[in-house]
Amino acid sequence: MTSQTPTLLRELPYIKETSRLFEPLAGQPWAVFLDSGGQRLPHGRYDLIAGDPMLTLVTRDGETRISSADGAVTISREDPLRLLQSLLRQYRIDSRDSLPFSGGALGYFSYDLGRSLERLPVIAGDEDRLPEMAIGLYDWALVVDHQARRSHLVGGGFDPRTAARWSHLAERFSTLPAAMPRVPFRVTGAVESNMTRQQYADAFHRVQRYIRAGDCYQVNLAQRFSVTTQGDPWLAYRQLRRLNPAPFSAYLNTPAAQLLCSSPERFLQLRAGAVETRPIKGTVGRGVNPTEDLKLGQGLRQSDKDRAENLMIVDLLRNDLSKSSALGSVEVSELFALESYATVHHLVSTINSRLAEGRDALDLLRGCFPGGSITGAPKRRAMEIIEELEPDRRGAYCGSIGYIGFDGNMDSNIAIRTLVHIDGRMRFWAGGGLVADSELDTEYQETFHKAKAMLQLLGDFCQ
Repeated sequence: MTSQTPTLLRELPYIKETSRLFEPLAGQPWAVFLDSGGQRLPHGRYDLIAGDPMLTLVTRDGETRISSADGAVTISREDPLRLLQSLLRQYRIDSRDSLPFSGGALGYFSYDLGRSLERLPVIAGDEDRLPEMAIGLYDWALVVDHQARRSHLVGGGFDPRTAARWSHLAERFSTLPAAMPRVPFRVTGAVESNMTRQQYADAFHRVQRYIRAGDCYQVNLAQRFSVTTQGDPWLAYRQLRRLNPAPFSAYLNTPAAQLLCSSPERFLQLRAGAVETRPIKGTVGRGVNPTEDLKLGQGLRQSDKDRAENLMIVDLLRNDLSKSSALGSVEVSELFALESYATVHHLVSTINSRLAEGRDALDLLRGCFPGGSITGAPKRRAMEIIEELEPDRRGAYCGSIGYIGFDGNMDSNIAIRTLVHIDGRMRFWAGGGLVADSELDTEYQETFHKAKAMLQLLGDFCQ
């Protein structure tokens, strides 16, 4: 194990428009922008920009391709989370209390990475062939703190290239770059779903039969939308963050796909041994005027169905957290809080714990993945039913995007409100938790409430 105090740290001028700073990197392979939406939003504070990782890990069909910056490639069939865990343990730095990240792993863990943790049937189609995991180990990052109005360039100091270009990186992120020419983004076809309304209804009724039979208590059922596009997907993300700012947003340019995420949901945060998860369960659309909007929000908070649905997932996550938490430390600090975003109100709860001695971020991730708020309960049976009823694999949707630092800290989202761009086609999903007293029309409409910002985004770019 290599352990050191990070020596690369420079404060830079605070520039509020972090997306402008990222723009020159957006087209580069493995460029990452974790976007908090700034102080406009609850829980929005830190933005992270990183690029040119010293190592990348891409997992597909049980095989992980490890590529280093010097061109060396190795192949491993080891469990991907254990592989990442062992690599991160080779690089250790002391945590900086004032900064969330000083280098480490950044990228995504797809929903289908859950197949390496649970034995699941293979039924759903997989036309995208998206890697189950795409992670880079980044030796430098720009950290922008919108609350303190401060920016820092940070580095782990493990990659010799970092010190060599330190001054250039500091200069690059100290001023806004000139606008760059880009290929205009446009939508070239009609948005299509992988389920008709009748097919959704058939799947809905099948879930209801499973619930009545005692197979499960709740199942998250989603439909997938797709559309053909042309041009630069970064331009679409810039519009998405204006339409639907969210505290756990991200833009990832991986070799296989570009991920455009505007998620409001934190999955797992680990900082100095303190653990937090904030599941969303319970959603209603926004009103057309303030009076209606207030009524809808209050109705969601008082809904027995939505509160029961939320509580099921809270209990599931309490159990998941306990696998890696100190005995007796798991507690619910907030239950059924109302959070409001551009197109929806959400019911959100907060669960906290302390990491157990001898456990780390990857142990915590393994014990909780994929997030219970987007599977249902009990988790394994819900995932089996999802595989049976959804026509296509979820890929990045309902997986997680985030970081695990060389200092052991972690923050990650549930990758909802996420578009995946592959070779001129954009795909996105929307779903909701079904329980015994769910109503077909209400649940079907909820998927469109959740897809509203993405549908509006694509409408903005129609020919």
